[in-house]
Amino acid sequence: MINRTIKAAESGKRLHRFLRTLMPNLPLGQIYKMIDNGKVKVNGKRKNQNYELAAGDELVLYVEEDAYKEASIGQKKAKYVGVNANVDVLYEDAELMVVNKPVGMLTHPDQADQKDTLINRVHAYMYRKGELDSPLFMPATANRLDRNTSGIVLVGKTAGMLHQLNQWIQKHEMQKYYLTIVEGRLTGEGEVTGELVRDEKSNRTKVAAAGTEQAKSAETRYRTVQTGNSYSLVEIELISGRTHQIRSHFQHIGHSLLGDIKYGGKRFGDVNHQLLHAWRIVLPDGREFKAPLPARMREVAVRLDLGTSL
Repeated sequence: MINRTIKAAESGKRLHRFLRTLMPNLPLGQIYKMIDNGKVKVNGKRKNQNYELAAGDELVLYVEEDAYKEASIGQKKAKYVGVNANVDVLYEDAELMVVNKPVGMLTHPDQADQKDTLINRVHAYMYRKGELDSPLFMPATANRLDRNTSGIVLVGKTAGMLHQLNQWIQKHEMQKYYLTIVEGRLTGEGEVTGELVRDEKSNRTKVAAAGTEQAKSAETRYRTVQTGNSYSLVEIELISGRTHQIRSHFQHIGHSLLGDIKYGGKRFGDVNHQLLHAWRIVLPDGREFKAPLPARMREVAVRLDLGTSL
């Protein structure tokens, strides 16, 4: 006998469709037969195949456990064989996971990299803990970082938390802070508000001329932490969240990110990508999370006499 409590993310699903997603290796005809023969009960009662499940419903399947495992997790097990489950978890509870993405890793799969991505690692990590147990909801990231940008990524482990995170981001209620090293001496505090336009062909974002169609508003605030002879360590508060916003805004004001060749920066030794780190996030509920600087970025900061106090 298999017992299962229906979660909020699974409510509204018809019984036969839910069973099909729960046991993808079982033919639909056999699922209908189980329902008709009373081997499926909801809250202790038999239901027809079109019954709509509700959160909190107690589902009981009168099947052998080995048969259930074969029908339900065979595909899922195969999916995570060989997937790296090493994740730098900064915080985790039943609904929220905060992870520290390393430089060089995609947040989500693309045509070039389908397997070793941050979200796939998170799924593999949760699968090994026995927490990837809903066929109707997969944990997902609320924010995305570029391949060569490191730092905090928020993961909603439940549909409710993911929705809440997305709402906070859309309403600009979440405070997001980055650290970067820029070229030139930048002092004090400031704000960049240039509207941005995106060129998908070149995968570049630039500050648009006044009146440019499809340009989107963008706001970036910054505070200089330490200034050296030719470079500055800067903390950035990202008010809006446009693609490549920080990189294009700082190019626009004449302070390209160190190593960011795509946006006017110069190579620094073997550094040929932006040194940009999502280091701190403050949620509207008061929770605050920090991710330590990557070793390479800290090393460069020390070489440039920019300090590593943060």
